[in-house]
Amino acid sequence: MFAGVEHPALTDGELTLRSLRTRDARELERVLLENRPWLQPWEATLPGGSGNWNVRGAVRSLLEQSGQRTAVPWVLEVGGQLVGQLTMSNIQWGAVLQGTIGYWVAQSVAGRGFTPSAVAMATDYGFRQLGLHRVEICIRPENGPSLRVVEKLGFRFEGRRDRYIHIDGDWRDHYCFGLVRDEVPQGVLARWRAGDVDERVAARPETGPLS
Repeated sequence: MFAGVEHPALTDGELTLRSLRTRDARELERVLLENRPWLQPWEATLPGGSGNWNVRGAVRSLLEQSGQRTAVPWVLEVGGQLVGQLTMSNIQWGAVLQGTIGYWVAQSVAGRGFTPSAVAMATDYGFRQLGLHRVEICIRPENGPSLRVVEKLGFRFEGRRDRYIHIDGDWRDHYCFGLVRDEVPQGVLARWRAGDVDERVAARPETGPLS
């Protein structure tokens, strides 16, 4: 299996973001199975696919994309235990310089601030180390916890993409949020920690201004 590109580990307190490795497949599968009811409504699926669940194949694909410099896949660890996965994918170079963040976390660590920390660190890495200009996150309108992540970090609402990604067996609408590097010269994580985020930029037309 392709080894991919090893990136430096990122840490924030007890949270570590480190590069995905081939040997992570078994532990990822265990955590995903334990959290199946929690995660399945948000999992990408293949239109017309068999529905077979292939974690090793997904890891292989991510590592191949890493070697091609079109993705940076990380795993999330808390206290040395694997609790999730985050990928900067669809990386475009040249005149675009952007990437898309997707992630999942185990239910046992949800709501403890690890997800916004991970997204902030990954975005900072994209801007500072990869040299990206823009980072986006696309979220289903029904996914309240993920919407709170982009609100906390000050990702700007950019619009709605109808029937955008095949999720849990059907084409699902998504909201799109973005940040460009010039908006956060101090860094996404530092801005959030300092309490300098204007959450109103993430407001959707359906919700109105955020208080």
